[in-house]
Amino acid sequence: MTAIGSILLLIATAMIAGRTARGAPTPSGSAPLTRIVVVHDPRAQDAYVPRPDLVRRMMDRAVIRWTGAPDLAAAWRSLVATGDVVGIKVHSVPGPIFGTRPAVVEALVRGLIESGVPPTNIVVWDKYLRDLEKAGFDDLARRHGVELAGAADAGYDPAVFYESPLLGTLVWGDLEYGQHQPGAGRKSHVTLLLTRRITRLIVVSPMMAHPEAGVTGLLYTLARGSVDNFQRFEGESARLARAVPEICALPPLADHLALCVVDGLLCQYLGGNRGLLHYSSELNEIRVGRDPVALDVLSLREIERQRRILGIAHPPVSRELYDNAALLELGISDPTRIEVITLND
Repeated sequence: MTAIGSILLLIATAMIAGRTARGAPTPSGSAPLTRIVVVHDPRAQDAYVPRPDLVRRMMDRAVIRWTGAPDLAAAWRSLVATGDVVGIKVHSVPGPIFGTRPAVVEALVRGLIESGVPPTNIVVWDKYLRDLEKAGFDDLARRHGVELAGAADAGYDPAVFYESPLLGTLVWGDLEYGQHQPGAGRKSHVTLLLTRRITRLIVVSPMMAHPEAGVTGLLYTLARGSVDNFQRFEGESARLARAVPEICALPPLADHLALCVVDGLLCQYLGGNRGLLHYSSELNEIRVGRDPVALDVLSLREIERQRRILGIAHPPVSRELYDNAALLELGISDPTRIEVITLND
């Protein structure tokens, strides 16, 4: 039985016991909230190009407000230690406009460095180094002296993996590629960046529609970028709904998570994984929290809102991935339990 299947059984048992003892389960209204901070500045972009000074100010305000610290240095010290190796996970495949914006990551990098984290202890990473370079992150790395790394380029850990009965077609770069032993293709190994180098993790995703996951958000991009043999889960929402939360729940990912950031400067509400400006709206927002589930749910709601505003008919998007992630205690998927604090500039 998978992790999600085991949890569903436990929940069903608990609910039956709750009805027997009290007549009804505990109402969801009594459950704790998760808190998200949104900073909005309508001037944050000029013709779809981020204005770094304003993006930096937005990021600093969001981090300070979310942590409740008196200043930026104290805010970052509450999230990471100066001796940590901080990995900033981005989504670079769509390029510099539609993926994670380098200006958003630069705001994080500058804040970390000014708060005492050495540049050599900051790693900006994604699945492939070539995608990072094409998206312009190499310029950022040179300016600030931080490391740029690809999960696949660093290699994968043979001892740390996610296993599923679903057999994948292995490609060059997968740890088991070229091996012919029984069971090959059923494991997705975690990158060595997470198992041997990075001690604190910041995930930064764009707000971009995804045909099966609903949004190319924090959970999807983290899972996709952290393991090999991931292609076997693509193309079917039910596969992603099970695999993505279970991969994100692996200790090298879940236990090191310090902060989640949604690059909401743009919201692409149609178009799949291709960057299409005519299916995009300028939101000019930075969203911050530690709950990737809540942030993804809010991104999905915004994507659906943009479609409604424009009168675009679209089939309902399954919430199964996010409900499964909530079952694994990765965050909260119930919008009524998400507290959103909005700061306007």
